[in-house]
Amino acid sequence: MVNVLLVDDHELVRTGIEHLLRESNGIDVVGVACSGEEAIDQVAKLQPDVVLMDINMPGIGGIEASKKISRRFPDVKIIALTVHADGPFPQRLLSAGAHGYISKSSPVSELVSAIWSVYNGRRYLSADVASELAFANIHGVNDSPFNQLSQRELQVVTMTLQGKSIQEMSKLLAISVKTISTYRYRVFDKLSVKNDVELTRLATKYRLIDDAASGS
Repeated sequence: MVNVLLVDDHELVRTGIEHLLRESNGIDVVGVACSGEEAIDQVAKLQPDVVLMDINMPGIGGIEASKKISRRFPDVKIIALTVHADGPFPQRLLSAGAHGYISKSSPVSELVSAIWSVYNGRRYLSADVASELAFANIHGVNDSPFNQLSQRELQVVTMTLQGKSIQEMSKLLAISVKTISTYRYRVFDKLSVKNDVELTRLATKYRLIDDAASGS
């Protein structure tokens, strides 16, 4: 039996995936979480075999949570479950310790295959993610300007796009307001944007967020 922890901040998504997985033989959803912080606590409490981890969530988010879980619980396998098949996220998640990366548009059968693959010690990339990574490797670069950001800078960008204030970011990331402001300055400089509106437009252009989320 593979014990799975499901992490997503949308209740409908969690409920839908949980229902579908419970119909799969050999897979048991032992718990759910709606943030990166809660995911870390639940892993410590439940000791699941596999964590299905959303990326864009309130708080520290899926990338930072994956990194912390991988360091504290190296035997726990992590599969990133996301709408982003391209951009900086796949490589960042794999570098953070994720064992698989699958898009939410994938069929349930593929999600089940991914769970069994990482449980048995293999890595798993859904076809669209593998194609994007292969394309980027062939050309040597990925055109997204967000690829030049550091892990912390990308985290600040994600929280900015979620509407978090500098004070909220400071509390969530446990770093000073001044340091957050410095990261924002570096991000704006690297991306050649002047404010949050231009940042959101750029993030939409490179599919860091979708059009609905940007309000455009």
